Amino acid sequence: MARMREETLRGRKQGIDEDTLESEKSTMEDESLNDKNKSSLEKILTLEAELAQAKAKAAENYDHLLRLQADFDNYRKRTQKEKVELIKYASERVVGELLPVLDNFERAASSAKVNPDFTAFSQGVDMIFRQLQTALSKEGLKVMEAIGQPFDPNLHEAVLRVDSEEHPENTVVEEIQKGYYLKEKVLRPCMVKVSN
Repeated sequence: MARMREETLRGRKQGIDEDTLESEKSTMEDESLNDKNKSSLEKILTLEAELAQAKAKAAENYDHLLRLQADFDNYRKRTQKEKVELIKYASERVVGELLPVLDNFERAASSAKVNPDFTAFSQGVDMIFRQLQTALSKEGLKVMEAIGQPFDPNLHEAVLRVDSEEHPENTVVEEIQKGYYLKEKVLRPCMVKVSN
């Protein structure tokens, strides 16, 4: 009998222990679920905060992009306008340099009507010619030296071929029309006669 009592007590104790274990297990599962729920909720809140930050940064970058595009568009319009004005008034300085030459030609023409002295008129026109050459040379105009030079199709335009015993073959013998450089660029090639 004593044995039965012990077994019964043990059984009850085991039942109590199993109940306690299940209860504790259930409590632990609930806490684990709560932790999972809390951790999921925290993750969601964290992700929402990060999303809000990313949206704010994207909006800021988009505004910055729009401002840059507007600035670039304004810059493009301004440079286009400046380019048009530069092209339109590119000859202003050259024309300004040539105005005194024009004035002197006008004076020479009116002087020739009043005083028909050919020598004085010729000297005046010669002075005006030198003034014109000076004004154009300031702008970078240079005369090509062609006579006696080997023929170069980049610099010379051959109009005639002539027999010449003085010059070797393919040498410029005579200049029909002067050629000019504008700075380093060929503005107009020389019209020349070339030896055979």
